Amino acid sequence: MAATTEKKLEILSYDDKTQTFTVKSPQTGHVCTIADTFAEMFSLWAGRILITAENEKWALTAANVATGFATSVIMAPAEAAIERPVPADQTPDNRPGMLIQIYNRDRFELKHQLMERIGQCIMTCPTTSAYNGFEAAKRKLNVGSSLRYFGDGFQKKTMAGGRKCWRIPVMEGDFIVEDGFGAQEAVAGGNFMIFAEKQASGLKAAEAAADAIRDRAPDVIMPFPGGVCRAGSKAGSLKYKMKASTNHPYCPTLRTLVPDSVVPENVASVYEIVINGLTLDAVKNAMKQGVTAAAKANGVVKISAGNYGGKLGPHKAFLKEAIEAP
Repeated sequence: MAATTEKKLEILSYDDKTQTFTVKSPQTGHVCTIADTFAEMFSLWAGRILITAENEKWALTAANVATGFATSVIMAPAEAAIERPVPADQTPDNRPGMLIQIYNRDRFELKHQLMERIGQCIMTCPTTSAYNGFEAAKRKLNVGSSLRYFGDGFQKKTMAGGRKCWRIPVMEGDFIVEDGFGAQEAVAGGNFMIFAEKQASGLKAAEAAADAIRDRAPDVIMPFPGGVCRAGSKAGSLKYKMKASTNHPYCPTLRTLVPDSVVPENVASVYEIVINGLTLDAVKNAMKQGVTAAAKANGVVKISAGNYGGKLGPHKAFLKEAIEAP
């Protein structure tokens, strides 16, 4: 996976009144606007698991199950998704692998999520092993050394690819899990919104953006289904005692009903791409890849990003950087 991008968007003009760039895709000739705004991000603790198995089918199966119910810490116990496949010649046991990332508000809860997801979703999956996918992290969590007790006294120390691991007996044979798993503070909540004339064209643009990020943006995940979110949220609620509710200014069906709608008249659908990454630069690169891909899709009217005026978190990624505006 190379951190490269397609030919950059051509900037045609800038409107001071609306604070938007008008851009043109050199590939398709499609023209749309890009809001001169930023995505506001916050810090979460991140862990990374390298799952290996006898074949790609079972590595992917374990990765999909282990990253379930993990779209947003607003309600889910973690944010997680598949990062990328890993070829067999780059894994500790020379078997095909999948890297997943898991995020949480603090490292203690992150440890529990790693243990629960490895124990319930990976150890139970045929042929799999679980290794630390975050070797560069300075802090290590005692995940494997805690999971070993499932072996009920029959567990044994072992080595795999020079790594300290545990061999836990299971009905199939043995489950291999690394002793410690790395953790560090990372960046969560990178985002951009795709405004489209129709649902079909909006979804096609969102799929293209997600594909571009998977292909050309290392060290990030998109925790929502397929990398695309159709039900973005705002903090709090206008009517109920809730910590989050539907992001009504972005709902096309409410455009004529609420005074603060940001949906243009010719827009019938809005999709959001949410990105978490191990570094701020990784998230910025992912936004660049995604915005570039989405902007060339026919039917896309505008691309913007969500923020709370700098009150949500300390990290910012500006859309003008994503399109390389001066």
